[in-house]
Amino acid sequence: MKARVVLKGLALMLSLALLGYLFESSDLGNSVNEAWIDTRVRGHGVSGALLFLLMGGLFTAIGLPRQIIAFLGGYAFNVGLGTLVGALAALLGCMLSFGYARLFGQGLLRARLGERAGRFDRFIQNHPFSMTVLVRLLPVGNNLLTNLAAGISSIPAVRFFAGTLLGYLPQTLVFALVGSGAHIDPALKLALAIGLFLVSGALGAYLYRRFRHGQSLDDQVDAALDETGGSHDESRFPR
Repeated sequence: MKARVVLKGLALMLSLALLGYLFESSDLGNSVNEAWIDTRVRGHGVSGALLFLLMGGLFTAIGLPRQIIAFLGGYAFNVGLGTLVGALAALLGCMLSFGYARLFGQGLLRARLGERAGRFDRFIQNHPFSMTVLVRLLPVGNNLLTNLAAGISSIPAVRFFAGTLLGYLPQTLVFALVGSGAHIDPALKLALAIGLFLVSGALGAYLYRRFRHGQSLDDQVDAALDETGGSHDESRFPR
């Protein structure tokens, strides 16, 4: 796994940790909290959690990085519930973009994503659930494009959603931990989150190399994970 990929992930994590510090210590942070999290979510029980789930799902469906939703989930609900609600919000966003592609996007999306969808089909066709988990564990790629490509592929929706939820959990836990107000020394909390991020990313990269069986999910993914190298390393942190 290339250092550039790791550095992008760590940069996002550190920037969100700084945002969390601002939430807790500055007037700007307080205004953001009062404007949405503190006013609409925190202390509102089930209705606040459902609102967060709905808004998180809508934003991830149009491409907002799911790590940001996980961070906000940790901030709003703390680590455990924040991980669960953040993962479910990202799953809802996945369902929305997947459903759009499957129901309405066959023409336009197939013209633009046909090759990607074909690769996705070949990659997951023998083991759709486990290979979807593997795809979601990868520290590179584009969450929205994966959802859309899956929508125009032949993958069974239930297996894709189940694998997606399981594969989302490690990174959701990492970023919920960064955003949470857990009673842990901030430096220790950040170090723990970085360690978990590196372990989950390394696991995803290892499993990709081990079980791809000659198939390629994406040229950019291959390049970022040192499978092909070359000058096409344009992979982005997974959204």
